Amino acid sequence: MNVKNISMLRVMGILAAAGLILASVEYTLGLLSSSVRLNSSGVVTSVNLAVYWDSACTNQATSIDWGMISPGGSKSVQVYVKNMGNVPITLSLSTESWNPAEASNYITLTWDYASGTKIQPNNALKVTLTLTVSSNIQGITNFSFNIVITGTESQ
Repeated sequence: MNVKNISMLRVMGILAAAGLILASVEYTLGLLSSSVRLNSSGVVTSVNLAVYWDSACTNQATSIDWGMISPGGSKSVQVYVKNMGNVPITLSLSTESWNPAEASNYITLTWDYASGTKIQPNNALKVTLTLTVSSNIQGITNFSFNIVITGTESQ
């Protein structure tokens, strides 16, 4: 056997080995698989509320004009708080942004909401807001403030 034949045999051996490796890689990469797709959906809980003047909840309340109130006097308004979310809620009341700031020392806002009363989704609850001016008020003729009614998810 001459050198040319030996070289040819080496090349053929290398090619045969490469073929085995490729066949082995092909076999490894040829594993079977299967997939399943599932539709999925859900609902995210949400808390949302609105305040209305009427029990049908068609006339939304965005501000309250208390008009004139004498020292020592009070005024009341009825509104309907509607649960616009998808979970039961309870309510809380607060005030903020008093102008002038010292007005909050002489003017109070209360309501007749029974603490802990749940409002179910799409239901409304009638509440009476009452503004009372202290008989000791001095130096304040005009005032403004924000009424904050907060709905909190009820367990």
